[in-house]
Amino acid sequence: MDKAYPEEDLWIRGTEINYLFICPTKLWYFSKGITMEQESEWVDLGKFLHEKSYFGEEKEIKIGPISIDFLKKGNIIEVHEVKKGKSMEKAHEMQALYYLYYLKRLGIRAKAILNYPKLRKTKEITLEGREKEVEDSIREVERIKSLPTPPKPVKTKKCKKCAYYELCWI
Repeated sequence: MDKAYPEEDLWIRGTEINYLFICPTKLWYFSKGITMEQESEWVDLGKFLHEKSYFGEEKEIKIGPISIDFLKKGNIIEVHEVKKGKSMEKAHEMQALYYLYYLKRLGIRAKAILNYPKLRKTKEITLEGREKEVEDSIREVERIKSLPTPPKPVKTKKCKKCAYYELCWI
Protein backbone atom coordinates (compact mmCIF):
# COMPACT_ATOMS: atom_id res chain seq x y z
CA MET A 1 0.00 0.00 0.00
CA ASP A 2 1.15 3.52 -0.73
CA LYS A 3 2.66 4.96 2.48
CA ALA A 4 1.27 8.42 1.63
CA TYR A 5 -2.18 7.29 2.75
CA PRO A 6 -3.47 6.44 6.22
CA GLU A 7 -3.32 2.88 7.43
CA GLU A 8 -5.57 0.22 5.97
CA ASP A 9 -8.32 0.75 8.55
CA LEU A 10 -9.39 3.75 6.51
CA TRP A 11 -9.55 2.01 3.17
CA ILE A 12 -13.29 2.29 2.88
CA ARG A 13 -15.09 4.55 0.46
CA GLY A 14 -17.19 7.56 1.34
CA THR A 15 -20.08 5.90 -0.46
CA GLU A 16 -19.90 3.07 2.07
CA ILE A 17 -20.24 5.53 4.97
CA ASN A 18 -23.13 7.17 3.12
CA TYR A 19 -24.88 3.83 2.54
CA LEU A 20 -24.48 2.88 6.21
CA PHE A 21 -26.91 5.67 7.06
CA ILE A 22 -29.23 5.02 4.12
CA CYS A 23 -29.49 1.22 4.29
CA PRO A 24 -27.08 -1.39 5.70
CA THR A 25 -28.38 -3.94 3.16
CA LYS A 26 -27.44 -1.60 0.30
CA LEU A 27 -24.02 -1.12 1.91
CA TRP A 28 -23.45 -4.89 2.06
CA TYR A 29 -24.42 -5.43 -1.60
CA PHE A 30 -22.30 -2.48 -2.74
CA SER A 31 -19.28 -3.68 -0.75
CA LYS A 32 -19.52 -7.06 -2.51
CA GLY A 33 -19.39 -5.42 -5.94
CA ILE A 34 -23.12 -5.71 -6.59
CA THR A 35 -23.85 -2.29 -8.02
CA MET A 36 -27.27 -1.37 -9.31
CA GLU A 37 -26.81 2.40 -9.66
CA GLN A 38 -26.16 2.22 -13.39
CA GLU A 39 -29.87 1.33 -13.77
CA SER A 40 -31.21 4.16 -11.58
CA GLU A 41 -32.78 7.33 -12.97
CA TRP A 42 -32.28 8.94 -9.52
CA VAL A 43 -28.53 8.32 -9.71
CA ASP A 44 -28.54 9.72 -13.26
CA LEU A 45 -30.27 12.87 -11.98
CA GLY A 46 -27.66 13.26 -9.25
CA LYS A 47 -24.83 12.86 -11.77
CA PHE A 48 -26.48 15.42 -14.06
CA LEU A 49 -26.75 17.95 -11.22
CA HIS A 50 -23.14 17.32 -10.26
CA GLU A 51 -21.89 17.78 -13.83
CA LYS A 52 -23.96 20.88 -14.58
CA SER A 53 -23.33 22.69 -11.30
CA TYR A 54 -20.27 24.56 -10.08
CA PHE A 55 -18.59 25.35 -13.39
CA GLY A 56 -14.88 25.98 -13.30
CA GLU A 57 -14.24 23.60 -10.43
CA GLU A 58 -12.00 20.57 -10.83
CA LYS A 59 -14.36 17.68 -10.12
CA GLU A 60 -13.96 14.14 -8.79
CA ILE A 61 -10.72 14.52 -6.86
CA LYS A 62 -9.49 11.07 -5.81
CA ILE A 63 -7.32 10.70 -2.71
CA GLY A 64 -6.74 7.09 -1.78
CA PRO A 65 -10.17 5.43 -1.55
CA ILE A 66 -12.14 8.68 -1.35
CA SER A 67 -13.56 10.66 -4.24
CA ILE A 68 -14.41 14.27 -3.41
CA ASP A 69 -16.84 16.10 -5.71
CA PHE A 70 -14.67 19.23 -5.74
CA LEU A 71 -12.24 21.26 -3.60
CA LYS A 72 -11.70 24.95 -3.03
CA LYS A 73 -8.37 26.12 -1.69
CA GLY A 74 -7.97 29.03 0.72
CA ASN A 75 -6.83 29.49 4.31
CA ILE A 76 -8.53 26.17 4.92
CA ILE A 77 -9.38 23.64 2.23
CA GLU A 78 -13.09 23.25 1.50
CA VAL A 79 -14.29 19.76 0.61
CA HIS A 80 -17.48 20.09 -1.42
CA GLU A 81 -20.07 17.38 -1.88
CA VAL A 82 -22.94 17.95 -4.31
CA LYS A 83 -26.25 16.33 -3.36
CA LYS A 84 -29.67 16.56 -4.97
CA GLY A 85 -31.83 16.85 -1.84
CA LYS A 86 -31.74 16.89 1.94
CA SER A 87 -33.87 13.79 2.58
CA MET A 88 -30.73 11.80 3.41
CA GLU A 89 -28.86 14.65 5.07
CA LYS A 90 -27.42 12.49 7.89
CA ALA A 91 -25.84 10.17 5.29
CA HIS A 92 -24.44 13.17 3.39
CA GLU A 93 -23.07 14.70 6.57
CA MET A 94 -21.38 11.48 7.71
CA GLN A 95 -19.79 10.99 4.28
CA ALA A 96 -18.37 14.52 4.44
CA LEU A 97 -17.17 13.97 8.02
CA TYR A 98 -15.41 10.79 6.91
CA TYR A 99 -13.60 12.76 4.20
CA LEU A 100 -12.51 15.34 6.79
CA TYR A 101 -11.36 12.55 9.12
CA TYR A 102 -9.41 10.88 6.32
CA LEU A 103 -7.77 14.14 5.29
CA LYS A 104 -6.87 14.93 8.91
CA ARG A 105 -5.04 11.58 9.07
CA LEU A 106 -3.02 12.81 6.07
CA GLY A 107 -2.23 16.04 7.93
CA ILE A 108 -4.65 18.15 5.89
CA ARG A 109 -6.92 20.56 7.75
CA ALA A 110 -10.25 21.05 5.99
CA LYS A 111 -13.93 21.78 6.37
CA ALA A 112 -16.78 20.39 4.30
CA ILE A 113 -19.58 22.07 2.44
CA LEU A 114 -22.67 20.13 1.41
CA ASN A 115 -24.08 21.71 -1.74
CA TYR A 116 -27.74 21.30 -2.64
CA PRO A 117 -27.97 23.09 -6.04
CA LYS A 118 -31.65 22.28 -6.62
CA LEU A 119 -32.48 23.84 -3.24
CA ARG A 120 -29.88 26.62 -3.62
CA LYS A 121 -28.62 25.80 -0.14
CA THR A 122 -25.34 24.82 1.45
CA LYS A 123 -24.37 23.42 4.84
CA GLU A 124 -20.93 23.76 6.42
CA ILE A 125 -19.54 20.84 8.43
CA THR A 126 -16.46 20.59 10.61
CA LEU A 127 -14.93 17.54 12.24
CA GLU A 128 -14.50 19.23 15.62
CA GLY A 129 -15.95 17.06 18.39
CA ARG A 130 -17.22 14.40 15.96
CA GLU A 131 -14.25 12.09 15.46
CA LYS A 132 -15.67 9.35 17.68
CA GLU A 133 -18.88 9.36 15.64
CA VAL A 134 -16.82 8.83 12.47
CA GLU A 135 -14.73 6.09 14.10
CA ASP A 136 -17.90 4.30 15.27
CA SER A 137 -19.27 4.54 11.72
CA ILE A 138 -16.06 3.09 10.26
CA ARG A 139 -16.29 0.14 12.65
CA GLU A 140 -19.96 -0.42 11.75
CA VAL A 141 -19.19 -0.34 8.01
CA GLU A 142 -16.45 -2.93 8.54
CA ARG A 143 -18.81 -5.11 10.62
CA ILE A 144 -21.51 -5.06 7.95
CA LYS A 145 -19.00 -5.74 5.16
CA SER A 146 -17.73 -8.79 7.04
CA LEU A 147 -21.18 -10.42 7.35
CA PRO A 148 -21.56 -13.65 5.34
CA THR A 149 -25.02 -12.59 4.10
CA PRO A 150 -26.69 -9.18 3.73
CA PRO A 151 -28.53 -7.70 6.70
CA LYS A 152 -32.29 -8.14 6.41
CA PRO A 153 -33.69 -5.09 4.60
CA VAL A 154 -36.06 -2.76 6.43
CA LYS A 155 -38.74 -1.32 4.17
CA THR A 156 -38.96 2.48 4.27
CA LYS A 157 -40.25 5.15 1.90
CA LYS A 158 -36.67 5.48 0.56
CA CYS A 159 -36.87 1.96 -0.85
CA LYS A 160 -39.09 2.83 -3.82
CA LYS A 161 -36.44 5.16 -5.27
CA CYS A 162 -33.52 2.84 -4.46
CA ALA A 163 -31.54 1.20 -7.26
CA TYR A 164 -31.50 -2.00 -5.13
CA TYR A 165 -35.30 -2.15 -4.69
CA GLU A 166 -35.84 -5.22 -6.86
CA LEU A 167 -32.94 -7.07 -5.29
CA CYS A 168 -34.43 -6.59 -1.81
CA TRP A 169 -38.16 -6.73 -2.41
CA ILE A 170 -39.00 -8.65 -5.59
